[in-house]
Amino acid sequence: MARTAGRIPGTAAERVVVVLERLLGAPVPVRVRTWDGSVAGPADDGPVLVFTSRRAVRRLLWQPDEMGLGRAWVAGEVEVDGDLEEVLRRLAATDGDLTRRRVLTPGERSELVRASVLLGAVGPQPKPPPEEVSLVGDADSAGRDAAAVRHHQAAGTDFFSLVLGDSLAYQVAALGSDGPTDLADAQRLALERTCAVLGLGPGDRLLDLGCGWGALIVHAAVHHGVQAVGLTLSREQAETARKRAADAGVGDQVDIRVQGWREVDDGPYDAVAAVDAAGFVGARAWPELAQRIHDQLAPGGRLLVEQVFRRPGPPRPGGAFTSAYVLPDRTLPTLAELVDSLEHADLEVRRLDSLREEYAATVSRWAASLAAHRSRAEALAGVGRVRAWEAFLAGSVVAADTGTLGVAQLLVLRRHADGRAPIPSVRAVVDRHADTLPAPPEEIA
Repeated sequence: MARTAGRIPGTAAERVVVVLERLLGAPVPVRVRTWDGSVAGPADDGPVLVFTSRRAVRRLLWQPDEMGLGRAWVAGEVEVDGDLEEVLRRLAATDGDLTRRRVLTPGERSELVRASVLLGAVGPQPKPPPEEVSLVGDADSAGRDAAAVRHHQAAGTDFFSLVLGDSLAYQVAALGSDGPTDLADAQRLALERTCAVLGLGPGDRLLDLGCGWGALIVHAAVHHGVQAVGLTLSREQAETARKRAADAGVGDQVDIRVQGWREVDDGPYDAVAAVDAAGFVGARAWPELAQRIHDQLAPGGRLLVEQVFRRPGPPRPGGAFTSAYVLPDRTLPTLAELVDSLEHADLEVRRLDSLREEYAATVSRWAASLAAHRSRAEALAGVGRVRAWEAFLAGSVVAADTGTLGVAQLLVLRRHADGRAPIPSVRAVVDRHADTLPAPPEEIA
């Protein structure tokens, strides 16, 4: 239970704890240190939430939810002495909810105002940090989709190579308990797992929706002889993907287009990949996207969907912050909504695998890589953007570990006119290339 309203404590840290408890609706689960050096909160050896400026409290008064705290974090007005992931894990474990503003009792409201006045935190609303984006235009429109991708990619390819590694693969790495421990090997195995599930072979036409820097299509062209088309809304990504294809000797097999999915009309394709496509198309557009995929797939064609999804119910912490700072307009579907969209487009879900633990392990590696290269990352992308990514990655690990978010890989087929929909032989595809790849994990046997 949060502290009962009453006398306002004397130190700045104690007053900040009062503010946090009133906004959170629960006891503050970590120690708090303020700009005057005072400390309050649980007496343990865990991380400390450090308020370096009164402006952070003012942000919380104007925006008493995750966005207020997130803005203060990006602006450097809140720091963490210790493990940021542990702070977020403790916050997620409380009975409070930072996604919604609490309805305060008159006594709580009075106490909040008095604590804020004594802190010297009352004043005009601070401007959001410059890294925050607010998109204009109709949701799920081509122009708004492009603007969202431009903001996400503004950090540049060199920044993303620091975070993701040389593979520049955005998908979940195969970091299971019996898989490789090296991230690069795990990413190569994950790419091969995707090709295996899709049953790719020489001459197949593959469409990659949101191809990023071309990791999947280049791998599929080199190891499986496919003719691949990759879509991205980022010119920088397209240039990098084309160069990687040329360097790998498959430039004539790979067609990288700066194009939205609504413009694809040159099917049929034998296979389509949609890896975390919510960041490329938006969750609200999945019904329309599923129908477009159906129309572009050949009868018997295969679709692989690898998608982060949210659990049913009210939004959870991190959604608004992620949309404002890292992945604009990224709205996650529930698993039921995703499957429903596919089934309504007359596509048949034939296989579903959970990658939640592997996703948490992958994002944890990305976070460690960002921390290891922080100085270089700040020089490339700016301090505020790096701080936003730190919070996003740490929050994603916590959400995956606690089951707030899930990650599914689905094999989906378009049936033949007579109803046939044969599933590709995963083992046969993997075995053909076993000499060039790490040993596959048992779950794809």
